[in-house]
Amino acid sequence: KRFKLTANGKVKARHAFTSHILEKKSPKRKRRLGKPTHLSDHDAPRVKKLLREGS
Repeated sequence: KRFKLTANGKVKARHAFTSHILEKKSPKRKRRLGKPTHLSDHDAPRVKKLLREGS
């Protein structure tokens, strides 16, 4: 539920730092953090391996 594979094989995930202490964060930053992100090329292979083993 935390990760999703796209059709191109990239890993989509949610941004961190979105649950609390939001007062000091700018509206622009909060908007940006609300949208999904792609994992870095370094982290993606590990998550893909875990997703394969889970299914």
